[in-house]
Amino acid sequence: MGKSMSPLLQPGNEILIDPYAYKKSPPKLNDIVVIKHPLKPEITIIKRVTAIDEKINYFLTGDNLADSTDSRHWGSVKSQDILGKVTSHFC
Repeated sequence: MGKSMSPLLQPGNEILIDPYAYKKSPPKLNDIVVIKHPLKPEITIIKRVTAIDEKINYFLTGDNLADSTDSRHWGSVKSQDILGKVTSHFC
């Protein structure tokens, strides 16, 4: 985990992910989600939902906007590209 979700998440933190969270209801604003990196699908990344377009396209950003590669660089992601919801994190 990089610095893009700082200060909420720090490198070395452990997280719990619910891969079934969005089977019944779509992601909401401010949810923290896990996706495959749009340009490097072998990598998973964590971002926050900051905008929703018609409930199918999600604009995701890191909390540390100065040090985050996110939807500002690669555009919005579709709901099927979201792997799960971060439900808790530990230091």
